[in-house]
Amino acid sequence: METQLLLGLLNGVVFGLVVALIALGLSLIFGLMGVVNVAHGELFMLGGVITWYVTNYFGGYYAALLLAPLIVGGIGLGIERSVLRPLGYKPDTTIIATIGILFVIQHSVLIFFGPAPRNIAPPIDFLIQFPGFGYSGYRIIVAVAALLLLTIIWGVVYKTNFGLYVRACQQNREIATTMGVPVIRIYALTFGLSSALAALGAAISAPLLSVYYLAGLDALVISFIVVIIGGLGSLRGTVLAAILIPTMEGVATAFVTPTEARIISLLLLVAVLVLRPYGLFGRKGAS
Repeated sequence: METQLLLGLLNGVVFGLVVALIALGLSLIFGLMGVVNVAHGELFMLGGVITWYVTNYFGGYYAALLLAPLIVGGIGLGIERSVLRPLGYKPDTTIIATIGILFVIQHSVLIFFGPAPRNIAPPIDFLIQFPGFGYSGYRIIVAVAALLLLTIIWGVVYKTNFGLYVRACQQNREIATTMGVPVIRIYALTFGLSSALAALGAAISAPLLSVYYLAGLDALVISFIVVIIGGLGSLRGTVLAAILIPTMEGVATAFVTPTEARIISLLLLVAVLVLRPYGLFGRKGAS
């Protein structure tokens, strides 16, 4: 039982840090633009598929770590420019539009990539010995890389002019516009950045997970859970919840099945929506 608890804790922390990368992008665009991007999980899935193709045909895994975020980030810029901007970022219409984008991406991948899950071998393969079991060293590398990336993103949002503009637009778009902030450009760059983050999360975790056309569904569900529990639009809350929820699920798997652990998370989500609609760590207008 102790071995199962430790293994569940390690897996939960590793997965939680990857989820934080994915969910942070979702939280950024919701907090800034008020857009619920239902296609965010498909951008994650697309990042994994591109990682598989680049790894096998166009330069190897390390090239994929660079190319997947760049390609998906560019696609995100195109979605913002051609779909969201003409719709005026209105919540109701953008939800419908991103649902359409979800199905376009999903079925395009199904046609060209196929329905069968595919795997990517870890670029580094070694074990770290814990009492009673060996643990994948690559998983630890993924956790450290995700933590480093989260730290960099945090610095960009809170220590740079770009981050200042993002927070200014989030607080009050009209005032930010009158003060000369290029709001539309900030919107586009933020959406592109959030898309690239989803793809980067997929790229670093692809050797741990199967790459397949429905992978975006799980990513979207867990991202929504942590964004809502952490606090709508709250970056701090999103990161904390992204680490806490998968860790809780990982530990719970020592006692229940993974499906039952996910049910516990969903029940917690319902409880938060009822008792604290703005999330455990958030408040209206939080960032």
